[in-house]
Amino acid sequence: MAKKKSQKSLDTWTEQKWTTGSGKPSSETGEAYAPQSVIDRLKSTKQGQSKLYAANKKKREATAKGQQYAKHGLHKGKRYG
Repeated sequence: MAKKKSQKSLDTWTEQKWTTGSGKPSSETGEAYAPQSVIDRLKSTKQGQSKLYAANKKKREATAKGQQYAKHGLHKGKRYG
């Protein structure tokens, strides 16, 4: 049986290497997770570095409040760079 679109996107998401900007666990650094390719693209431009910094700040603030998830906007719209 063929997979549904949502199942295919989950396969793609699972195959990606997810990490933080520093490469260390988020539990140690408080950074947001994203696919390695996204992190690399964000780090390559000044605007991307600014987005990554803002996302990490929001993630750390949410973590300090005891929240597991943070709406940092890094994945919204999937536009990086």
